[in-house]
Amino acid sequence: MAGEGYQTFAPLKDKRGVLFSNTTLEKFMEEELAHDAYDLTATMGRSIRTLSSGEQKKALLEHLLTSKPDFIVLDNPFDALDVASVASLKKRLAQLAQKHTIIQLFKRREDLLPFIHHGLKVEDDQVIFDGSIKAYLNQSEKQHFTFEGEIPAPLEEIKTGNDALIVLKNVRVSYDERPILNNINWSIKKGEFWQLIGPNGSGKTTLLTMIYGDNPKAFGQEIYLFGHKKGSGESVWDIKKKVGYFTPAMMDLFKARRHKAKGMIIGGLHDSIGLYQIPSDAQEHLAEKWLKVMDLEHLANKAFVDLSQVEQRMVLIARAMIKHPPVLILDEPSNGLDDYSASMLVTLINKIAKESRSAILYVSHRTEAGLQPDKVLQLLPKNEGSEAVFR
Repeated sequence: MAGEGYQTFAPLKDKRGVLFSNTTLEKFMEEELAHDAYDLTATMGRSIRTLSSGEQKKALLEHLLTSKPDFIVLDNPFDALDVASVASLKKRLAQLAQKHTIIQLFKRREDLLPFIHHGLKVEDDQVIFDGSIKAYLNQSEKQHFTFEGEIPAPLEEIKTGNDALIVLKNVRVSYDERPILNNINWSIKKGEFWQLIGPNGSGKTTLLTMIYGDNPKAFGQEIYLFGHKKGSGESVWDIKKKVGYFTPAMMDLFKARRHKAKGMIIGGLHDSIGLYQIPSDAQEHLAEKWLKVMDLEHLANKAFVDLSQVEQRMVLIARAMIKHPPVLILDEPSNGLDDYSASMLVTLINKIAKESRSAILYVSHRTEAGLQPDKVLQLLPKNEGSEAVFR
């Protein structure tokens, strides 16, 4: 950070501070894995990796407090947390604010803690706002977008036959005798736009791996994918050819690569990370159409790693959609984005849902403004495992 913003933190010079962030949490996880250092869960007798996201952040915060800090830096503390976990963490932070200086880095206005009174806004390493947080919140920001033109058709259609693409009948899952899912009955048909919601630990990830992954718990269950019972001979790769998939965790796959944006999109035709063969003119033209629709055509030859966070995600969603797969799974696609970028992404997803026959399964803890799913499946935790509630 540069500019006058440094003045704001002058009183903290020579004070002891701690950083509460996902990065800090990941470092503790790495230490646990490499050296059996159970610093965060010494009193629990279990691995930090076995805890829910909310429990992990609670354990991290209490551990950081043992160093008796003068101030606490919160780096987007509510990312990936469900509603109940956010409420619990906010209550604890309000208590800490009575004795500690709190600095909160946030991307979403709804995440702003009520006791924060002074704000800084930084763009391109320059402080562009320094004043009361109330004044900042009163500033208007563009939140609505229109993408011109229609999303391009695929080079060839993927045949599926049945209208029901995914069918789950009486699915039950337990881990170590702990019930996760109980009697889930669910059918996803062509062109439907579903949102899957539920608190941390309710089984959303388990449900996704039953459909898309090679979760051994899926075998022996009544699960039908594209007209065939799962486990009847198809490979996980046969399934993935018909499923587009995006999650922000995929970004780690591309950190050390210099693939161009257009090549990343074309790679979706070959299910490859990047482009390793000379594309045809038709493939080039198709990727260019996607970039034009997303207003990113000027970035076609820019290295993917040099794109902004939201531009990278849009490119990867185009990569997942370029073949118009029968099913598109979007797993927490807006996690970590600011309000402006999330609004862009939501507009693109709504457009894909409206202009394609792909069934969309959108998974998120956060209810995004403007998202327009046709149907919602909520996993409701019970002692016997989560039940499905449809609305």
